[in-house]
Amino acid sequence: MRYLVTGSQMRAIDQDTIQNIGIPSLVLMERAAECVARKAEQLCDQKTLQILAICGVGNNGADGVAAARMLYLHGFDVLVVVVGNEAHATKEFEVQKGIAEKLEIPVVDWEHFLHGEDEQKAGDCAIIDAVFGVGLSRDVEGTYAEVLDWINKAETEWVLAVDMPSGIHSDTGAVMGTAVKADVTVTFGYEKMGSALYPGRGYCGQTEVCDIGFPELSRKKAGAEQFTYDLEDLNRIPARPAYSNKGTFGKVLVVAGSSDMSGAAYLCAKAAYSMGAGLVKIMTPQENRQILQTLLPEAILSSYRNGQEPENLEKLSSQVEKNCGWADVIVLGPGIGQGSTAKFLVQEFLSNAYVPMIIDADGLNIIASDPDLTGFYTENLILTPHLGEMARLTGKTVPEIQEDLPSCGAQYSSDSGVICVLKDAATVVTGRDGQCYVNSSGNSAMAKAGSGDVLSGTIAGLLALGMENWDAAVLGVYIHGTAGDRVLEKKGSHGLLARDLTEEIAAITTEIEKDEPVREHCAIEDRICFRRK
Repeated sequence: MRYLVTGSQMRAIDQDTIQNIGIPSLVLMERAAECVARKAEQLCDQKTLQILAICGVGNNGADGVAAARMLYLHGFDVLVVVVGNEAHATKEFEVQKGIAEKLEIPVVDWEHFLHGEDEQKAGDCAIIDAVFGVGLSRDVEGTYAEVLDWINKAETEWVLAVDMPSGIHSDTGAVMGTAVKADVTVTFGYEKMGSALYPGRGYCGQTEVCDIGFPELSRKKAGAEQFTYDLEDLNRIPARPAYSNKGTFGKVLVVAGSSDMSGAAYLCAKAAYSMGAGLVKIMTPQENRQILQTLLPEAILSSYRNGQEPENLEKLSSQVEKNCGWADVIVLGPGIGQGSTAKFLVQEFLSNAYVPMIIDADGLNIIASDPDLTGFYTENLILTPHLGEMARLTGKTVPEIQEDLPSCGAQYSSDSGVICVLKDAATVVTGRDGQCYVNSSGNSAMAKAGSGDVLSGTIAGLLALGMENWDAAVLGVYIHGTAGDRVLEKKGSHGLLARDLTEEIAAITTEIEKDEPVREHCAIEDRICFRRK
């Protein structure tokens, strides 16, 4: 697990470290610059490559100047380009620029660079982007926009961003008018929320977190509790004790599917089994019985007949009550449709279920169409909306939600008292107590029908194994994405099918049990990273 911070939290950590702990700002800056310079050296094939350090006049720019100085002293051809009004420069920038000038490192302002001889040499170069740091709060305009656009258009070997790519909001990942597209981002202390969320995540390239000495105490004081998972967190999957039986590993009820549409029920149930659930029962229309018994004979079937006749509704109500008494975990909604029988089922389960329940897909749409149903919400609910479903639940537009996924999810969790798994390219999980998880696994190949059904089943399987609601939701999201990354390596970005994810989930648990290497989908092309338990 690693923590994520917002821009304001990072500034609070920085100030506490300097003012209360007593570590001087310039000491932290030297450590940060060392990280940047070290990474730049790793990226360079030869020292003949010119490195342009394009620096603003704040402390991010000071980091860039210091890194350029270190590279210069190591024999690199370095040019520092200053962007902004130096009358507004920070003291740290003035110090770093002064050191560079005393060492006779070439330092020019942007206008001189752009219209002088130096710009002509920029065709074969690399760039260190140190224009803005984590404090950007408004759209980039004027000269600054010109600079960032120039960086993106320049023919460079690589672009290394200092702390954050300039133009990316450090809290939301939003592009503030325009932004640098980096190959590598070296960030300090903690990864920023904006580099974990899209679109910012796509602008960072490979993100490397460098420890420069911020104490854990300062992070706690800043209230930075947002986090993400890494591969070692797969070891959180509960072990299976030897002295056990199928009842030991929980009973999952999957309420899914509609007449002659059984795919969602199958995928969800299979995922629950693949994750380790002991028993899975599928409650579905009777038309699906034969195909589900063929596809997944391990599952128990509880079929029902659609219809609003009083005797049918009475029988269905009794069936719901009986299944609620049987289940340890319930998944409600995948593929059930939005007809009258489906609406009746959602109301009945919300009224009768007292075990953890995951509500997905059509279950969410039914609730959105009848907000009174939220009156049945309990602390045992996990909702898994995609952006469209979240828009219907909240009354917000999809673009409004995309502006700040963590805040949207957190607000819904706080107002309703449920865990919200807000699905996107970087899924965000929020809890009623302010918890926030941003997922680091997964890829665009997973944008296929049925992927969400597999996620619901994965979370249900972890709940069946005895995990707490929050832990199961977070780990389920990470496992689901990790499975997708592994399938991507095998089948490419177009060939992934939802059912492939269930097979990979089973494979992940096997590797953890055998203490074998687990593959990581890396940001660097053609490289596979491994971790051992």
